[in-house]
Amino acid sequence: MSRETITLDRLTEGSRGQVEDILLHGEMRRRLQELGLIKGTTVRCLHKGLTGSPIAYYIRGAAIALRGDDAKRIIVRLE
Repeated sequence: MSRETITLDRLTEGSRGQVEDILLHGEMRRRLQELGLIKGTTVRCLHKGLTGSPIAYYIRGAAIALRGDDAKRIIVRLE
């Protein structure tokens, strides 16, 4: 059974997805990987700002905020 893939910014509050791919490069990609955001990591959307950016996510025991533009470059498979 195949689950839908979307970009991370499209997760609704409270929903979860599993990282499939990170389409970022350089410093930002490295920072996210250091936080544990790698393929297979489960991410839960905690809160979206009124303008859609920043967005708070729960990743490996920590809450982090990402800009919407960065979240649009992370592909997740819905859980």
